[in-house]
Amino acid sequence: MAEIGGALINSKAQQFSAEVISNKRVGAYNHMVFAVNELAHHCRPGNFVAVLVGGASSSMVLRRAFAIYRASLRSDGVGLLELVVAANGNGSKWLAAQLPGSFVDLIAPLGTAFGIPTEPVNALLVGGGYGSAPLFALAEILKGRGCRVDMVLGASVAGKIYAPLEGKRSVNSLTITTEDASAGISGRVSDVLPDLIREHKVDVIYSCGPMAMLEAITKISQSHEILHQCSVEESMACGIGVCMTCVLPVEGDDGITRMTRSCIEGPVMDGNKVLWGHSREIPEGVWGR
Repeated sequence: MAEIGGALINSKAQQFSAEVISNKRVGAYNHMVFAVNELAHHCRPGNFVAVLVGGASSSMVLRRAFAIYRASLRSDGVGLLELVVAANGNGSKWLAAQLPGSFVDLIAPLGTAFGIPTEPVNALLVGGGYGSAPLFALAEILKGRGCRVDMVLGASVAGKIYAPLEGKRSVNSLTITTEDASAGISGRVSDVLPDLIREHKVDVIYSCGPMAMLEAITKISQSHEILHQCSVEESMACGIGVCMTCVLPVEGDDGITRMTRSCIEGPVMDGNKVLWGHSREIPEGVWGR
C-alpha cells in the first residue's frame, strides 16, 4: 500500500478565490461546485479545503474545513472542485447560502490523501452521513486499478445517506444501514462489516465519518488483522498545522505515541495506530506530554 502521512503541509496547497459554479440541494446537504483552475490537478481523495467564511466583515475569523468530494476538468479545460456541505453551524450555513457567481476564498489541497494500492486488492469503503463524500472519487480510482470495491453507507436516517444511487453505480456492491430502519439494514455500519469482510475477503478498509464510527471500524479491522485507512473528523481551527487544536494520540512507526496534527499528518491515518477514546485528553505515556 502507498504510504500514509507526511511531515509538512501539502506542497501543492494554494490560496485561491474560487467562483461558485453551482449550488444544489441534495437530500439533507448542499452539493457545491467551484472553479479552481489548475488546483484541480493536485486534489486527491482524502484531501480537504479550508474555506474563509462569513465575508470580509464577519466575526467568524477561523476557516472551516471540508473534505473534497471530487476534482475534475470541464470540457473547456476549467478545473472544478466539488464539496458536500452540511449546513449545521454558522460557517457552513454561510457557505451553503452562496449563489452561483459569488467568490469564496479557500486554501487547497490540504492534508494527506488515501493510499492507493500498487496492485489489485479487495477494498471495503465505509462512509457515515456526508462523511462518505470523498469515498466516491476513491472508488473510481480503485476500480481503475483493478480492485474489487464494496461500499457501506450509514446514517441515522435515510435522508442523511448521501448519493446512494451514485454509490451503487461506482462499486461492486452497496450496503446501506440506518439506525431508524428507514432504509437498508437496521443498525450501524459496524454491524454489517464482519460478514462483508468474510464474504468479499477484504484486504483493506477505507472509511470516513464520525469518530465513534471510525473507532468501531478500527476494532473490527484489528480483529480481522486488516489495514484500516480512515479520514478522521477532528475540529480544525487553522487547517495548516499552526494552532494544534486538532491533535490526536497516534503511534508512530518507531512505536512511540505522539500527539499528531490531523490537518498535516492527517486527516487520512492508519486507524490501527490511533489511540481512540481519549476525549482530547493526553493519555499516559505520550512522548513530550
